[in-house]
Amino acid sequence: MKKVLKVIGAIIGAFVVFVLIAGLLVSKDFHYETSIAINAPIEKVWDQVSNLNNHANWSPWDKKDPNMVKTFSGTPGAIGSVMSWKGNKDVGVGSQTITALTPMTDVQTLMKFKEPFETESTAFFKLIQGKDGVQITWGFDSKYPYPFNVSQLLFDMKKMMDADFVPGLKKLKAISEQQ
Repeated sequence: MKKVLKVIGAIIGAFVVFVLIAGLLVSKDFHYETSIAINAPIEKVWDQVSNLNNHANWSPWDKKDPNMVKTFSGTPGAIGSVMSWKGNKDVGVGSQTITALTPMTDVQTLMKFKEPFETESTAFFKLIQGKDGVQITWGFDSKYPYPFNVSQLLFDMKKMMDADFVPGLKKLKAISEQQ
């Protein structure tokens, strides 16, 4: 039994050392983005992404917690507009504030998560008008604190983000093309 405990202790110790050393070498920056083409006027897509009140129409997180409590402040679709939420363990507690707008082109927001852990990140939407509709990119930039930045080596972060962002964009596409 002592031998088994020593082996388990050695494995745990080696993992801790790996995480601490790898954390010094792995970037703390995380960037994610995904895109979809939407066959609708840019104004309709813009109204959905630039007005935080409209995010409930297509947001994947509203589906994860239909009882989420949201509050809004500021002028909808304007810099300084804020959506705060309090939800279940899947959506947590936080706020999203519009920090920059370039009409029909770009929306940037500051995301502040309070639960399940405190962190800040930047989310963005970029719209490009094409002859067949709108190419929209939804993205996210964040920084991982040391040694949690090692999670980028241990998990398929793109796959994890795709699980929410891709269905959200598909629903945004469906709503925009129906209007």
